Amino acid sequence: QPSQGPTFGIKGGAAGGGYSQVIPMEDFNLHLTGDIHAITASNNLLAAALDTRILHEASQTDEALFDRLCPEKDGKRFFSPVMVRRLEKLGITKRDPAELTKEERSQFARLDIDVSTITWNRVTDLNDRALRGVKVNQGPEESRISGQYNAEFLQRTTQFDISVASEIMAVLALATSLGDMRDRLGRMVVGYSKKGAPVTADDLGVSGALAVLMKDAINPNLMQSLEGQPVLVHAGPFANIAHGNSSVVADQVALKLVGKDGYVVTEAGFGADIGFEKFCNIKCRASGLSPDCVVLVCTARALKMHGGGPPVKAGTPIPEVYEREDLDLVTKGCCNVVKHIQNAAAFGVPVVVAVNRRWHDTQAELDIIVQACNDAGAAESVVANHWAEGGYGAKDLGEAVMRVCKEGKADFKYLYEDGMTIKEKIEKVATTVYGADGVDYSEQADVQIRRYESLGYGKLPICVAKTHLSLSSDPTKKGVPTGFRLPVREVRASVGAGFVYPLIGTMSTMPGLSTRPCFYDMDVDPETGGVIG
Repeated sequence: QPSQGPTFGIKGGAAGGGYSQVIPMEDFNLHLTGDIHAITASNNLLAAALDTRILHEASQTDEALFDRLCPEKDGKRFFSPVMVRRLEKLGITKRDPAELTKEERSQFARLDIDVSTITWNRVTDLNDRALRGVKVNQGPEESRISGQYNAEFLQRTTQFDISVASEIMAVLALATSLGDMRDRLGRMVVGYSKKGAPVTADDLGVSGALAVLMKDAINPNLMQSLEGQPVLVHAGPFANIAHGNSSVVADQVALKLVGKDGYVVTEAGFGADIGFEKFCNIKCRASGLSPDCVVLVCTARALKMHGGGPPVKAGTPIPEVYEREDLDLVTKGCCNVVKHIQNAAAFGVPVVVAVNRRWHDTQAELDIIVQACNDAGAAESVVANHWAEGGYGAKDLGEAVMRVCKEGKADFKYLYEDGMTIKEKIEKVATTVYGADGVDYSEQADVQIRRYESLGYGKLPICVAKTHLSLSSDPTKKGVPTGFRLPVREVRASVGAGFVYPLIGTMSTMPGLSTRPCFYDMDVDPETGGVIG
């Protein structure tokens, strides 16, 4: 499911194009059934619970906190079900609040969060660069409490992320059931106590409420192609700043519907360096499923850019070279698709290359691409023309995929083992998939990695946040860059989703708007209520 950020930004819609689209396109690109809004509300409820708890702990004693968390009702105190999860975490077996000792009450009630370790940000589903840095707790009451209780740390600097970068989006996409989603939501870590203990949504007592907000969002959305074929639309984590794959639940539903002899096509965003790598190393681990075939999509226009063509800038006309024959640029750019074929093959899965035809591509250009892909070890390479011809234009591609699947040559394997260290996993992806010479870590990243490994998070897979515009961390380097090192700026732990999350270079989790975003071309027809643009 697309985010409204790029829909109103530079990308526009994501429903496909020509005669190969998901419909209704307007609903698909906007609110649909509200899944992303549910994620936004859940994420921000957790953020509100976090900041509120820090404020109340700053202004109350342990006894006052405990009395308010477990108020008397009809002369008796009780623990709510989510509180029992915290008791279990603390190793407290008593279930009657009156039986807890003073020390146990203090342990239970005070999370003692170190605000410098908070990793949970608020989100909105728009590109808004002004929210990359904000200061919270600036109201008069919050300012009074901050001064009265010597709690200047309440008025802290934080930021917004785009909603699709929220860990809750990843939880939705990787959960295998409603119960699994509830448990993952509870495990999400928002920060750490002053003693270094992880503070979770369960600890804040809000995880059950998050599950209530998300209970309908776990159901995939059934849509259709222009030709009436069923399409399940569910979840939309970006592949550059998240794990970039549609949901496990949608795959499970689709597999059940098609039966043992059917075919399910599932999407992994961007190239084999990002979406597909994360599909294999993260999603397949979560689902227990593995692919029989990889469909790798490319275009002559994209390969011309990788062959040295001029930059394409949002809001400016496409340079003329991309719409006329240039065999030299196409030939030079084929190195990029060859690298993606090699990346996919590293996971033991056969590759079918789909060369998506555009109206200005020449047969000579397409022949060069097909030959280069076949020489690189693709099982088959097929020119597809579904933009212009719908399903008929993809007939050869579909038959090629069926042939390759029936051959049964897939021997799926992960790129790295669970037992490898976080740095070993990052370096394996960087050197094998991106082609880096090595990895450099900031001091902050080193500290974070040590903390995560001490807490047992080292066994989790990694989800690298890096640009999708290059195999390297530099979006201007096209083709197959060499002689570079991968700079890890920061590392976060998405414990509920089930991965560790290195941020590379200047990668931002809140996109901005260009001078002329797509929203200039959108309006509504007041007579029909239809969308224009």
